[in-house]
Amino acid sequence: MRVIRLRLADVRRFAEAELRPGPGLNLITGDNGAGKTSVLEALHLLAYGRSFRGRVRDGLIRTGAEAVEVFAEWHEDAGGRTRRAGLRHAGQRWNGRLDGETVAQLGDLCAALAVVTFEPGSHALITGGGEPRRRLVDWGLFHVEPGFLSLWRRYARALKQRNALLKARVRAGQLDVWDHELAEAGEPLTRHRQAYLETLEPRLRAMAADLVPALGAAALQFQPGWSRDGLSLADALLVARDRDLVNGFTSVGPHRADWRIDYAALPGREALSRGQAKLTALSVLLAQAECHAGARGEWPVVALDDLASELDRGHQRRVLERLLASGAQVFITGTEPPPALADLAADIAMFHVERGEVVADPASRPAP
Repeated sequence: MRVIRLRLADVRRFAEAELRPGPGLNLITGDNGAGKTSVLEALHLLAYGRSFRGRVRDGLIRTGAEAVEVFAEWHEDAGGRTRRAGLRHAGQRWNGRLDGETVAQLGDLCAALAVVTFEPGSHALITGGGEPRRRLVDWGLFHVEPGFLSLWRRYARALKQRNALLKARVRAGQLDVWDHELAEAGEPLTRHRQAYLETLEPRLRAMAADLVPALGAAALQFQPGWSRDGLSLADALLVARDRDLVNGFTSVGPHRADWRIDYAALPGREALSRGQAKLTALSVLLAQAECHAGARGEWPVVALDDLASELDRGHQRRVLERLLASGAQVFITGTEPPPALADLAADIAMFHVERGEVVADPASRPAP
């Protein structure tokens, strides 16, 4: 999967900008605050429906503009075709098109372009709450498991209805139909998540052994969102019903699912340092990219924001060597080229961001 054209309009400082990236490493440099990260944000928005730096209405839209607009054209290795997608997002309202057709569901648009992003806030994947960890698993399943998106939507609709009834303090018997619907959607959804993490684990173990070897072997532990000690989801919902009626929300189920990483050399679940958390998050994201490639026959686009400030030279080199060997298209931002690039023989397409423009750099070098 290789983006061959990216156009953005009214994204933070950019009135309008366009770049035509190369098929391998793409380096985007510029001063602090010039807008380098905004280019990756635009790509991320098209692939996820949101920015990795917050909500669309919280600063992503350029001052004075009504909405951001992002358009991308990319080539699929697996399908051998060129695809196009565009998104106009005003914060609450959005309009999207995919291959010339209007898109009714934002998820359908996001499922078309696969992007894995590592950015300065990615350590929250390891140290933060469960929501980003659920999103990571579900993102992987959206792209590789046919029917998962409709199953996820079915569960989300049932959860919304059950919570509305709980807030209205209805009689317990009125919850029966939604308990049944939650169980019917939630049990297979949970099986998909568990199977995905089992597929991810060996790739994560290998990646973490390269990036954080001092921590020992990595293992993933799945927490489905309810105690499964002989309890089905239907049973767990029934057991929790009285408590849920008092609290006004559903306290058990896949919407409370989570997972964690245990390291063999980290006793008693000792907390990771910030640096270890960053490297662990990067290990997870790269392992997920490998899983995607294994299932779909092509790597997702990989976006690495401010790589030089996040990783030392040795870790930069190991990550970039892996990505070069994979053939993935990679976007890297920084105030200057990451030092590890000097150690690598690779084609590098270089761009510079300045005064609201993205300019191709004639210093781009071919591989020797």
